[in-house]
Amino acid sequence: MKQTPERLALAHAYSTCLGHAEALQEALVDLHQRDLHELEWNKLAKEDRRLLDQFAYRYTRIQDDMGTRLMPAILCALEEDIAAMPVVDRLNRLEQLGWLPSAAEWSELRRIRNAFAHDYPETPAGRHAQWRLAIAAAEQVLTILNGFATRMHTVLPD
Repeated sequence: MKQTPERLALAHAYSTCLGHAEALQEALVDLHQRDLHELEWNKLAKEDRRLLDQFAYRYTRIQDDMGTRLMPAILCALEEDIAAMPVVDRLNRLEQLGWLPSAAEWSELRRIRNAFAHDYPETPAGRHAQWRLAIAAAEQVLTILNGFATRMHTVLPD
């Protein structure tokens, strides 16, 4: 099968997301092993700060790259005309085509990511709760990426 520019863009976008996913998965394993408690958030060790930074960076990058690069690349590879299509319509189309489990769920995951990136709870309890929510959301984002990979190999084989 001929490698079209759309297929090459899809491969590149997926490769970028896969790199983020691998680093994010490593951070998640370490976070689960470390299991920071609420009271530890006032005085984090240097290693814990680095781990949290790695998680935060990879979590925001994978979700950004999936939304701005991978999802549009999937639609283009499927020969969908997305030039004038708003993001919400792209999400709905991916859901209709069976690529995205739920456009509403992705929007909620995006809301959680935005709150995580821009809101700074003042209390250790608030920070701890925000991180727990972000960790659960990151795990769901990885599940969605795995679903994309499965579909790419079956619907868009090389």
